[in-house]
Amino acid sequence: MCGIVGYTGKKACEDILVSSLKKLEYRGYDSAGIAVIEDGIIRTVKAAGRIKDGLEAKLADTEPFKAVTGIGHTRWATHGEPSDINSHPIGNSRVSIVHNGIIENYRKLKSFLTEKGYVFESETDTETVAKLLDFYYNGDPVDAISKAVTDIEGAYALGIVFRDHPDMIYAVRKDSPLIVGIGEGEMFIASDMTALLEYTKKYYLLETGEIASLSKEGVTFCDIHGNSITKEVHTATWDFSEAQKGGYEHFMLKEIHEQPDAVRKTISPRIKDGLPCFEECGLTDEMLRSYHHIYFIACGSAMHAGVVGKYIVEGLARTPVIVDIASEFRYRNPLLASDDLVVIISQSGETADTKAALELANKVGADTLAIVNVVGSSIAREAKMVMYTYAGPEISVASTKAYMVQNAFMYLLAFRVALARGRISEEECRKLVASLEEIPGKIERILSDLDPYRKAASKLMSANSLLYIGRGLDYALSMEGSLKLKEISYIHSESYAAGELKHGTISLIEKNMPVIAVTTQRELLAKTISNMREVKTRGAYVIDVCPEDVSIDAESADFVINIPSADDIIMPLVAVVPLQLIAYYTAVLRGNDVDKPRNLAKSVTVE
Repeated sequence: MCGIVGYTGKKACEDILVSSLKKLEYRGYDSAGIAVIEDGIIRTVKAAGRIKDGLEAKLADTEPFKAVTGIGHTRWATHGEPSDINSHPIGNSRVSIVHNGIIENYRKLKSFLTEKGYVFESETDTETVAKLLDFYYNGDPVDAISKAVTDIEGAYALGIVFRDHPDMIYAVRKDSPLIVGIGEGEMFIASDMTALLEYTKKYYLLETGEIASLSKEGVTFCDIHGNSITKEVHTATWDFSEAQKGGYEHFMLKEIHEQPDAVRKTISPRIKDGLPCFEECGLTDEMLRSYHHIYFIACGSAMHAGVVGKYIVEGLARTPVIVDIASEFRYRNPLLASDDLVVIISQSGETADTKAALELANKVGADTLAIVNVVGSSIAREAKMVMYTYAGPEISVASTKAYMVQNAFMYLLAFRVALARGRISEEECRKLVASLEEIPGKIERILSDLDPYRKAASKLMSANSLLYIGRGLDYALSMEGSLKLKEISYIHSESYAAGELKHGTISLIEKNMPVIAVTTQRELLAKTISNMREVKTRGAYVIDVCPEDVSIDAESADFVINIPSADDIIMPLVAVVPLQLIAYYTAVLRGNDVDKPRNLAKSVTVE
């Protein structure tokens, strides 16, 4: 959600800024722009739309900039429609800024600044910050920034340039992520390390309330009172090649194919003597025995991983699990206690609602465990314990491999909780772990033949609406399948517990309406087949996803996709891959921008 880049060094920065912005396109945006300091003037080019059609088209009609200092932005509109005037960078002849986040008191600031004679051109909250900086500026950028951020309420990451300091970039943040990249004779800022991997793997994490002053010689840090700060240098573990398509048509397809490896990387370090081991984060069996409740808190696909986690933890360990949507959790006055475990799940580790839920859990005194993919992210740093998934960079907005490894971790946690509480023996636990270790090979078998998913997609591409149905773990899985389809195909779809169809939803069934059934749970198979026949009798076109050792007759389904068999409890890790592929090929057939679906953002850093 929005992206910030900045460069100061010895090279002309235009191409670097645009190239870096392109690497942040996956975050979601509707306009883009850059501002550079050249010949003592802040020069800005910005446009609504995609970088290629908007910003680059405008730059092509402009003499190439020779400036060596500049900032850039991809904007996801919150205040003011997507337009050239509302695009970032925003400022005046003395100062220009790029901003991620939301300024909550912008109306109050705007009223104050209007009284001081400032005239506003855009509809954005960001413009109030630019004008506030100008108001406080007396020749000292850090002093102006310190005074401005004291007045600001809300979340922000700011990249700032001042005309009077043409070789400098300034940065400050609160709750919205921002990093400082370290090059040789050059320095960078970015909201995401993905933007900088082509140029450097060394970086600083900017903390809330810290101000960075960058020049080509290096960077200094201070707090808002001007006190100097010394910071630790971090090294990115991802390679630039990992953030490239690698010959695949889309990042999403590449990331689906990376899932076997991602699962292996995530589970292997956490298995010791055939049993799950959480020594790295300090989560002991004694602690697991002591928790009264376990909460899984997340948004979107990560929340669906939590639903799978609930089924397996409760089923194996007989421990109460509560799954909460992060955006609802802190507003419903949850019954949290200090003897609860709150598991926070987030790919980016920066999801605003999830981060707020973590802060609430920490305040209550509950133990908090973060399951995140990005090392050093805000949620990872603020949780009492952290376990990193090893999915590598996930560029496509629609999550696949991140969801997969989150699920894999849910299984390891469930097995360990059950073992710690004496619900399963060590021998039973080792058998479950062995089944989990077989999953990458089963996913590879699915990926060896993609034709069934293309055929299924051809039946969906013209649909206006469809249903996903299942029972038990299949219902949990259907939630993710439905979300994936609507995210990238723009077809309305809903997941429904199959047993609930007769309580209203079956009224939606009409001739040729697609219904995707998931039937991997053998104990529930007969009941789900009965539901499939109910919708098929009423004219639905039924596509079924089931294990290869399960037989589905023509009276129950029109098209059957057989997948490798596994223990019922493990099947969601196998069966989600066909649902991902069906969504992918449906979006491709409809001609959609698969990796950058409309209106969506990869990292949702505002409420």
